Formats: sequence, structure tokens, C-alpha cells
Amino acid sequence: MQTTTVKAFGTPSPEADLAPISINRRAVLPKDVEIDILYCGVCHSDLHTARNDWGGSVYPAVPGHEIVGKVTAVGSDVTKFKVGDLAAVGCIVDSCRTCNSCKQDLEQYCLNGFTGTYNGQDLHLGGQTFGGYSEKVVVDEHYVLSVPQNLDLAAVAPLLCAGVTTWSPLKHWNVKEGSKVAVVGLGGLGHMAIKLAKGLGADVTLFSRTPDKADDAKELGADHVVISTDKAQMKAVAGEFDLIIDTVPYDHDVNPYVSTLNISGTLVLVGYLGALENMLNTVPMILGRKSVAGSVIGGIAETQEMLDFCGEKGIVSEIEIIKMQDINTAYQRMLKSDVRYRFVIDMASLKNS
Repeated sequence: MQTTTVKAFGTPSPEADLAPISINRRAVLPKDVEIDILYCGVCHSDLHTARNDWGGSVYPAVPGHEIVGKVTAVGSDVTKFKVGDLAAVGCIVDSCRTCNSCKQDLEQYCLNGFTGTYNGQDLHLGGQTFGGYSEKVVVDEHYVLSVPQNLDLAAVAPLLCAGVTTWSPLKHWNVKEGSKVAVVGLGGLGHMAIKLAKGLGADVTLFSRTPDKADDAKELGADHVVISTDKAQMKAVAGEFDLIIDTVPYDHDVNPYVSTLNISGTLVLVGYLGALENMLNTVPMILGRKSVAGSVIGGIAETQEMLDFCGEKGIVSEIEIIKMQDINTAYQRMLKSDVRYRFVIDMASLKNS
């Protein structure tokens, strides 16, 4: 297959810093869209993959699955995009399209395994897929998204992961005007959960361990802040919430939050992968028909729905723009939660290097 060599940033091993490398992109096939990448968001998953924190990373690794850019070429059978259009790519670049999940536009739950934008199995070139820390990307049009013209392009990038990861449970659990939603954790995911829930008309509460996030949360749209370490405040919101979106990325005790769910309420874990050390106490679950659930990213249709909604409401992420060459420093800062609330790479810094 014909290929093009492009500049990228990647790492050859878990211990090495990210540095300039060259990668191959396939020539445009009949259903493909080629995108010149203008901005790429920086996700915790990028760091975990670069460092092989979850195991299974294939090297060299080129992260990046929050991609926004401009269409530079389209295949002969492409109908949704033309050269010059704004376009975006999220976490998924392929799936089987035939299983029950894919037929329901739930590609993130593809029963045969979706192809990740990076560290997935490249079905065209062999080897692994390479992500958005690069000059351009070539993706089947089914997995390419339209970007509302009225939004700040750089601030759109994190919507492709942080946005849809919180949008998907909000929609699945039917959050609407008057719903009572709580968010645990105020980071890249948490700040989007607040903005999107508020956009849907919900009454929104942030659970925080310390009061220092209160002003930020209210600025983002939260109606209330509850200090989760304050027993009196937690008791005051017992049985309060229809949905809790838990964005905390490490092991933590979810039992105190379950007690704040309404009858038939659900706590959805979107930030943590792994075993919870504190076992779930089933008493409040059984006596209140309460659920603890999980959710991961979103399908292509609901990602487009989320982008269109953000276009209507003027919702974007809170970002700090960085140069590609500063990615290793950004990773160090991310580990310290030293970002409000998402890094986005200006890819001109890579192209001009």
C-alpha cells in the first residue's frame, strides 16, 4: 500500500521521553478522509499508554486521540466531507460494524474490539495505529466528525474524549431539565461533566474533598459544592441525586457517594480502571434500588450529537495551549494535576520544527 511519511512525536519505550520521530500514513482509500491536524488534546490515557501503565503498549507509541483539523483530501466514495472542511477524530478509528453494539452506534463497546486511534491494530498497514501527536491522520469517514464552525478549535479538542466520556452517561441516564446530577472530581473529565450537565438543564453539585475548588466549580456552572470529607454536609444530601458521575482516576471509596443517590439513582464510574479496594456495601443499593455502573468514551453518533450540542450552547473545554516540544513537561504537570483543565497541543509547533 502506498504511504506518506509524516512528522510525529512518540516514545520508543516506557522509560524514554517523547521525541520527534517519523511515521507512515496510508494513501487515501475510497472511503478515507485525510486531515491536517491543527490541535490535539492531551489525555491521561496518552500518558498511561506512553508509560505502559496499563500494560499492552506497543512501541514506538504515538499518543493523541483528541484531534481537530482541516480536511486536505477525500476518497472517491466520501460523501460527508470535502476538502477545506473542519473535522475531528476521537478515540475510535475503526470497528467491526456488524456486531450488536456497532449496529446500535455503540462502537465503543464493539464485541470484536474497536480500533483505537493509537495503540490499536492497524488493519491497513499492519502494526499499531499512531495517534494525533503528528502532522496528519487518515481515517475512514464513518469515524470522522464534523466540527461546529462557531467554537474555538483548540478548545474543541478535549471534547473528543473528556467531553463524550461524560456526555455518554448523561444521555444514557436521561439527564434533562430539573435532573439532580453530582460530579466527583474536578479535572479534565469533571469540568466537562459540570458544563454538559448544566447545559442539559440539570441542577449540578460538585463533590470535593477540599473547599478550594468551590469557586472554580461555580464558575463552570455548578449550583452547589459539597465537601465530601464533611460528614454533616454529606448527611444533608443523603438521597439527593439521580445521577453521580465519578471522574476520580484512582482507587477510592465510593460507598459514601452511593448513600447520596435518590431511589433508583446511579453512580457511574468513568475515571478509574481496576478493582475497588473498599467493597461495595449493598444495603443502601438494595433498599433504594441504587446502582453502581461504568461507562467508557462514546460512540460516533453520540460524539457528533455532543459536538452539535456544544455548538448550540457554546460549550468548550478550559484549556492551556502548549507546543509539541513541551509535551514531557506537560506530562509531569499532569501527574501533579497542574493544569486547568486540559492541555492542548498547537500542532503548528511540530510542523514548523
